[in-house]
Amino acid sequence: MSLGRGASVRVIADVRLRAAERTDPFEDDLVDVHLSDGLVVDIAPAGALPRTGAVLDGEGRFLIPGLWDHHVHVTQWALVAQRTALHAAASARAAAELMGRAPVLGDGRRVGNGFRDALWPDEPTRALLDAATGDVPSYLINADVHSVWLNSAAFRREGIAPTDDGMLREEPAFEISRRLNAVEPSESDRLVSDMARRAAARGVVGIVDLDMAWNEEAWARRARAGFDALHVEFGIYPGWLDRAIAEGLRTGEPARGGGSDLVRVGPLKVITDGSLGTRTAACSHPYPGPLDGRGALTVGPDELRDLMTRAAGAGLACAIHAIGDVANSHALDVFAATGAWGTIEHAQLVAHADIPRFARLGVGASVQPEHALDDRDLTDRLWAGQTAQPYPLRALSDAGANLLFGSDAPVSALDPWAAIAAAVHRTRDGRDAWQGSERIDPLTALAASTHGGSQAPQRIEPGAPADLALCDTDPVAADDAALRATRVSATLLGGRLTHVA
Repeated sequence: MSLGRGASVRVIADVRLRAAERTDPFEDDLVDVHLSDGLVVDIAPAGALPRTGAVLDGEGRFLIPGLWDHHVHVTQWALVAQRTALHAAASARAAAELMGRAPVLGDGRRVGNGFRDALWPDEPTRALLDAATGDVPSYLINADVHSVWLNSAAFRREGIAPTDDGMLREEPAFEISRRLNAVEPSESDRLVSDMARRAAARGVVGIVDLDMAWNEEAWARRARAGFDALHVEFGIYPGWLDRAIAEGLRTGEPARGGGSDLVRVGPLKVITDGSLGTRTAACSHPYPGPLDGRGALTVGPDELRDLMTRAAGAGLACAIHAIGDVANSHALDVFAATGAWGTIEHAQLVAHADIPRFARLGVGASVQPEHALDDRDLTDRLWAGQTAQPYPLRALSDAGANLLFGSDAPVSALDPWAAIAAAVHRTRDGRDAWQGSERIDPLTALAASTHGGSQAPQRIEPGAPADLALCDTDPVAADDAALRATRVSATLLGGRLTHVA
């Protein structure tokens, strides 16, 4: 291919179409897709119409709608590039020793990311971490981001009274993450641009950014500086809801001051319970072991009803974090009571009676299929006594719910092919399929990875946006390994190349 990044394409030649709800008659035949003014204007048999303007030669590859990640913490994901990976740490001692060898960042901290302590054979303690890390402030962020392990030097730096185990959970942990994410804009924006280029190289054309910040300001700044790699919809947290309402922000409208239609206002994001890994997701049955708790609602039904009522009245959609079955039930109840619209984020444990309510209420299920595989051993151990359905996909889809796939990066990597593979095959690394009855078909998974989701998928047809990706692998026929290794040859945003291999 001779066209470079930034080129505007008029014809994508010699491709095979792959998309849900196709309306064309071409099946597996080679076609040319003609573009103009950011839209698909015609699809014809290969060579049947003149190929005028810039031609992208598909060479028989597969053309799909551009992919979306519906749940990303953008700054935190971008900063992972500077942080020490802790995913391989099999014990608290191993994680502490990794941090003792970790590089010290420019601000004098060590920061690690991705530990999973729920299956460790030993308990994390502040003394253990101090012994390995000394006087350098050291911060270890859980893979689920709902807890942070700090040494004594870090507690002193943050001005927070230390805990014996060194752990902060839920809101105190989120506050630490906000502080760690507050780097200079020149640095964070550079890393975000790098992240966006990597995402485009995986066929991604859009993301929903749920950073815990006043996101309009950051995205308007990036847009003014020329950010043009992705569509972005940014979330608003309860602490900024009054400001958003007072300033007239409405879901779907362009960010003010950015001068770009690519960046738009997204939903109100409310975190109503914890997580599985931190054992704080609100569940109907207790967790096993010494905690013997059922998790907790961090935002109760009355407060949630007030927030969602105000948001809906101001024209803001709602994205409600609910992981445990109790949290999901409460969130659905409040959607029903308020008439608010939007999504439940995660929906990792759902009562069987609640599964059809998603479709009846028009509430999208914004889910992260890779989490099911990340957490399969945790689920089998910590949720063995639960009666609700863990990580439902097929059940939600069969009930008519709109599935919207994402990664929750940095919890999982921003990679839609991993999400699609996990949803279709429910396995990874050669293990047997986990909860195999919850697998979904490839076209549904592909649709769930587009902007509209499984019930309103992006199509490739005249009049549709020319947000497209050209890949070497047939997403309908590939096995797990092939899907995960999919090579994207080109990604187009409104007909403009954001990635070309």
